[in-house]
Amino acid sequence: MVRVLICDDQVIVCEGLRAILGTSPDVEVVGVAYNGAEALELISTTLPDLVLMDLKMPVMNGIQATRLIRERFPQVYVLVLTTYDADEWVFDAIRSGASGYLLKDTPHKELIQAIQGTVSGRTHVDPVVAGKLFSQIAQSSPKPDVGVIDQLSDRELDVLRLLARGHNNATIAQQLFLSEGTIRNYVSTIFTKLGVSDRTQAAVLAIRAGIADLGET
Repeated sequence: MVRVLICDDQVIVCEGLRAILGTSPDVEVVGVAYNGAEALELISTTLPDLVLMDLKMPVMNGIQATRLIRERFPQVYVLVLTTYDADEWVFDAIRSGASGYLLKDTPHKELIQAIQGTVSGRTHVDPVVAGKLFSQIAQSSPKPDVGVIDQLSDRELDVLRLLARGHNNATIAQQLFLSEGTIRNYVSTIFTKLGVSDRTQAAVLAIRAGIADLGET
């Protein structure tokens, strides 16, 4: 059972989402917040696995809330569900720690699957958003130095490939039969060797270097 906290400033949207998610026996809506500040307050009492987060809200927007949730409650996933596909919203949400980014016209079945997939370590991004995201990053990223990739050990390459496919540390640990702490150490070392500061930069470099394929699972 996936415990979900809905965060959206429109009451009708919240009630609609509650009804949609209520059709799945594997999803339970444990609370509703109407801005990011309310979401932060409710997390400690409702204990959700995932927050379904809108972006443009009063008091505290979804970008600010996502950043604080990931800092204070790192075990809680944030899946963005919004009408905004503008580049600045997308990039800010990903940088703030969102695990996925969907638009509100996502079919109901796909939304439920995305919620379940996110807590299992998968990354779900609307195709329109994904195209913008990777196109922009690829254009702004310098061509990777093969020599930099060569610095990685075989195990570090294994971790980087899985990271580039959108897996989180817990899922990578399961697939490689290692502890999550060990994977965190590997990721930190990979960042240092590649000269990058986050998972997105590392993933783009891996894809551009040809050692990871987004089409793989």
